[in-house]
Amino acid sequence: MAVRVTATIPGTPRLVLFFLLFSLLALHPGRLDAAEKSSATILVKDALTAPGQSATIEAKLVSRRLLLIAALGGEPLELVVNGTVAATTMTGGDGRAFFTYIPKAPGLTSVQVRVGKSPRVLPTEGHANLAVWEKRQPILVVELASLFEEPVPSRMPPVGMAVESERKPMSEAADELGKLTQFYYRIIYVVSSSAGMEGFQASSEVRDWLKKHKFPTGYVMTLPPDPKALGTKIDEFHAAGWKTVKVGIGRSKAYAEAFLQRRLDAIIVPEPTKGDVPRKAKVAKDWKEVRKKL
Repeated sequence: MAVRVTATIPGTPRLVLFFLLFSLLALHPGRLDAAEKSSATILVKDALTAPGQSATIEAKLVSRRLLLIAALGGEPLELVVNGTVAATTMTGGDGRAFFTYIPKAPGLTSVQVRVGKSPRVLPTEGHANLAVWEKRQPILVVELASLFEEPVPSRMPPVGMAVESERKPMSEAADELGKLTQFYYRIIYVVSSSAGMEGFQASSEVRDWLKKHKFPTGYVMTLPPDPKALGTKIDEFHAAGWKTVKVGIGRSKAYAEAFLQRRLDAIIVPEPTKGDVPRKAKVAKDWKEVRKKL
């Protein structure tokens, strides 16, 4: 009867594990580092300035896990303009970061904010528009709600919350605004945002919606949910020398009144029900009529 004897070397499993781990790190040295880093999202607001004047570009770095959104502080961010790093900064404890940049030439430029060399966060980037306009150029201030098609009434009760990104644009709105902004007007899109993300999420979603439906590129301005916020912003524009902010195009009575109270022009589109038109406000039944009211 043959007896098989197997010799066991003490510590063999540990040696095998060590050599396997060493080989893995030698072949893929970045995997261990990448495994320790977390994914994140950069949200950026649009900015407005004049040639030769400083612009403040605001960004926010957050991590998203399931339903939780956490701000990421102490992370390096870079502002990239035309492929070149124009400024660097660090996020604060609330995840926000501010860049200062002085553009020379007028126009609309897409700017990029990206994570710098961080040991904690994976590379990611966000985008926004930098509007560099001469202060003598006429500006239209358009309420985002005036671009939405009225939803068709349904017999079924709505399920969940309405998503603005799913709203359809009014007929001819993009074409008419395109004609108005092609040679003469500059455009500011106004949207109210919830207090939670300080307008960052709303700004990003509105830019995507406008691009999807081929609206002319402009400056997306987010306002807090305060009925006085628009009027305060108009006053700030005028105090800063933007005297050509004279015409507001909107859907709501409150929006029109913010302009009329300052003896500026207001156009309501589409035509509202009786009683919802402030005195001295102009009314356009659709976007084709808006040009006739300017």
